[in-house]
Amino acid sequence: MSREGQPGRGRGERGARGERGRAPRSDAQDRRDAQGRTRNRGRSGAGRKYSAQAPSQRSRTSDPARRVAFGVVRAVHAEDAYANLVLPARIRQARLDRRDAGFATELAYGTLRGLGLYDAILTRCVDRPLEKIDPPVLDALRLGAHQLLGMRVPAHAALDATVSLVRAEIGAGASGFVNAVLRRVAERPLEEWLADVAPADGGDAALAVRASHPAWIVRALRQALAAHRGTRHIADRDAELAALLEADNAPPVVNLVALPVAGGSEALAAALDDGAEPGPLAPDSALHSGGDAGRLPGVREGVLRVQDAGSQLTARALAQAPVPAAYFVLPPEVRVTRPRASIPSRY
Repeated sequence: MSREGQPGRGRGERGARGERGRAPRSDAQDRRDAQGRTRNRGRSGAGRKYSAQAPSQRSRTSDPARRVAFGVVRAVHAEDAYANLVLPARIRQARLDRRDAGFATELAYGTLRGLGLYDAILTRCVDRPLEKIDPPVLDALRLGAHQLLGMRVPAHAALDATVSLVRAEIGAGASGFVNAVLRRVAERPLEEWLADVAPADGGDAALAVRASHPAWIVRALRQALAAHRGTRHIADRDAELAALLEADNAPPVVNLVALPVAGGSEALAAALDDGAEPGPLAPDSALHSGGDAGRLPGVREGVLRVQDAGSQLTARALAQAPVPAAYFVLPPEVRVTRPRASIPSRY
């Protein structure tokens, strides 16, 4: 059986099949026209169509936002880096504006969050184990899958941009493979893929794929909910576990707090005008989801701080706690001396 699934000679046989084991094509069978455009095989009975662009016209450059996201995902997998530390630096290095920074952030973080699900889908679309795919190519496929299934990117844009990314960052040799695989991914919407790779009644293993969590985490959370809820009905625990996993996949927002110093209130007001939302838990706080918070003027000036809402409430509670005056009085026998400054030995 030949590679195309038809009876024939093996790949290594030469002779009449030509130098590479393929029969020579006649001019009428040539898949390129005079401009060099290739035509795909087409569906059965639909005939062949040439691609819209000649090879020399196809883009070999990638847009900066996708390039940043690809670099972050590669750093996480190849260097064991932390995405939240790598991403801001790469955004600043690429000088992305607010819109592109937000796109790169969602693309990188969303791809990493959905890794388990996207790998399960890609497994159905390739003819080899994922471990046999070059790691950079596999990460590019994951980025493309997230754009197709997890973002509001049109399918044609996700395909073209990902193939251009592969040409620019990996090489033209892998672009055809990436294009073919992502076209298979794009054939079905996310819900159909979920029904295939992670059926709703498939137990914890399917739930782990659906929620892109390791199976041991799903089991641990189920056990924790069972211990907390006691004899509560199993169906309620199942629904609660699914909601917990969904919440864990929600993109986090950055909590900001205005420090009680000059300019703090003005910096908070500027952040709210820039798209942040008032914090619902702590006063003088805001929720920021517009990219790198380090770009906010108040954060750079030190009057606006990135701080979790729980830490904000803890600090306010401690600041308002009454302290007996006796704690500020030193007993008479305690002498307070000013330490001498240390002198470098070379002097």
